[in-house]
Amino acid sequence: MIPSLEILIPKSLNEALSILAEQNNGSKIIAGGTDVVPGLQQGSNRFANSDLLIDINRIPEIKSITRTREKISIGGAETFSNILQNQIVQEELPLLWKACSTIGSVQIRNRATIAGNFVNNAPCADTVPALLVYNATVEIESLNSKKEISIGEFLTGPYKTKLNKDEIVTRINVSIPSKEYEGEFYKLGRRRAVAVSRITLAVLTKTQNHMIDEIRIASGAVTPIGIRFFDLEKFAKGKKIEDQFLKELSKMLGEQIIQVTGLRWSSEYKLPVVQQMFYQLLKGIERGSL
Repeated sequence: MIPSLEILIPKSLNEALSILAEQNNGSKIIAGGTDVVPGLQQGSNRFANSDLLIDINRIPEIKSITRTREKISIGGAETFSNILQNQIVQEELPLLWKACSTIGSVQIRNRATIAGNFVNNAPCADTVPALLVYNATVEIESLNSKKEISIGEFLTGPYKTKLNKDEIVTRINVSIPSKEYEGEFYKLGRRRAVAVSRITLAVLTKTQNHMIDEIRIASGAVTPIGIRFFDLEKFAKGKKIEDQFLKELSKMLGEQIIQVTGLRWSSEYKLPVVQQMFYQLLKGIERGSL
């Protein structure tokens, strides 16, 4: 049962930020509600002291998708359904589009928001690997300040971020990748649909003359939070794309995941799956780009 709560529905960003500036630690932001409402129903410790919900779902400043020559900007309160229907995202950010398409059901995607997905920062947050390989940045506002940081810097630990109590994630910005980049996103759940991720991977590459000019690799679910594998990316840069090397790179990814997570009861079955998934993603990109 959801406890008795006060709900405020600001109509502008300034109004919402003013409310946050005045509230104590018992306030929670709600947009889609697909995380907060179940958490309240289940008595989650993360919502144990909540006595006020601030519903930001009706604030127009944080709900648009815009494009300039250099970047795409997505409002933090944009739903996944709206993102999936947006031709700009579909054409320019296909990995993010695919990640959004794997989230929940149509009903969930109609409510859930992109900022809510990573502000919650569950290990299984599906958009995080794609945002990481796209080098996305996050705009954060309080009543008296505004800043922009990388998504990797923003995410600090399972269910933890750098968002302060008086702040809102207003926009997610992504520089438009050149057409030279090829990439793929893959999600594995316990079933084909409406499944929490067990493993997610995103890969973005730029190749020339059968060589790797650049590669970006990010994981989710199999690691405590979504992360980039910068050492592996550096190792792969300049290497010739051939089957034996792709197998070696896939093996190294498994080893780096173990370094991050340590050995777990699930490692025995998850690591071979991750390595095979990664290898197949690389092979698919190789076939599409060479």
